[in-house]
Amino acid sequence: MDNLRKKLKRVKVITLGCSKNRVDSEHLLRQISGCGFFAEAAEEIADIKGADILLINTCGFIHDAKRESVETILEAVEEKRKGNISKIFVFGCLSQRYLQELKESIPEVDRFFGVFDRESVVSAIGGEWDHSCSHERYITTPSHYAYLKISDGCDRSCSYCSIPLIKGPYTSVPEDQLVKEAEYLVSSEVKELILIAQDTTCYGRDLKDGKSLVSLVKRLSAIDSLDWIRILYAYPAGFPSELLNEMAENPKICKYLDIPLQHISTRVLTAMRRGVDSAETRSLVERIRREVPSIALRTTMIVGHPGEGRREFRELLNFVKEAQFERLGAFTYSREDGTWGAENLKERITKAEKEERYATLMELQSSISLKYNLTRVGSIEKVLIDKIDGGVLTGRTQKEAPEVDGEVIIGGELKKEDFNKLIGNFVPVEITDADEYDLYSKIV
Repeated sequence: MDNLRKKLKRVKVITLGCSKNRVDSEHLLRQISGCGFFAEAAEEIADIKGADILLINTCGFIHDAKRESVETILEAVEEKRKGNISKIFVFGCLSQRYLQELKESIPEVDRFFGVFDRESVVSAIGGEWDHSCSHERYITTPSHYAYLKISDGCDRSCSYCSIPLIKGPYTSVPEDQLVKEAEYLVSSEVKELILIAQDTTCYGRDLKDGKSLVSLVKRLSAIDSLDWIRILYAYPAGFPSELLNEMAENPKICKYLDIPLQHISTRVLTAMRRGVDSAETRSLVERIRREVPSIALRTTMIVGHPGEGRREFRELLNFVKEAQFERLGAFTYSREDGTWGAENLKERITKAEKEERYATLMELQSSISLKYNLTRVGSIEKVLIDKIDGGVLTGRTQKEAPEVDGEVIIGGELKKEDFNKLIGNFVPVEITDADEYDLYSKIV
């Protein structure tokens, strides 16, 4: 092993896809560095020169993500041909799902691994997984926030989703293990934990100890020096009502919830196999707003799903107008191999019409977001400073999640030498202006 380590000194990891993949890569980076190798994250192919081994953590969720993963692998192959890297290892969702096809079509890759083969990756490099530090991670986000993946897989059968095919049934991470990981992250100066899973609200239902998302956030809240807990990717069917009471009363839980609803038409929701209808969806949104009055809601919608005619799309637009979601993202329907929708539903909407509907929905949401942001002008809010961007400080309040939402841009009389001292800290600001994405402010 010592000879191998002398030959393979530098390992770089490119992570594609979602924040759940990021967490997997962070665990892997920690294990690799613990084996005596130099390990670091790379944002893109341009950053990999000089690596003995490049690891690519792939995404296989939708067509665009799969294409990006394949293109990144091919770019890495070209760098290997030029002599800029020695070996390429590919792992993650894409190679889990298309292992044989990838081996045959891109033989220049040295090894392919599945989504759960991280220990095998470490072994192939010449190391050995150390279970005593499985709770530790090499944080690749800004050091003051981190994602906490509370489960893997999914038991839902949504028509468009390939996650159950890739990752199998829902599997909660034991609560004690998550608390240990969270304590490690907070000891590394993390102030905001962002809970993620394919379905966070299902947490604990597969465990036999009665644990739930509410019991987990209560234990996380007891960690000293942890300021914010943010919950992403809730599921509307079977939403745990006790969570709302905890969100309303627990000051550490951000008054923010990401709950992908995907549609409002009962016809479309039935075709999607979402387990809820229009009335139940509307009732849930109303209950969330009623029980957590100051909450900011983020949702996601899919346009162009089979069953969505012009009437159903108008119903979606009317619902978005009524609900006034503070944050909303959207996708056009993508037919994914092996999913229930791909095998049982016929597409009747052209790509051009899907794109037109997407643009119409996002134009509507832009006006809603602008209206919401303008209501905050003049308010004093607590901001967590994330970074310096273009010579100005940017951060977020509890109502903005990193990477997907807008930012709070901080102006005013600030000395540049003080910028670095503020990053990762909370400051009170007055919101002075807003656009549909960002807020503008000055430190109070």
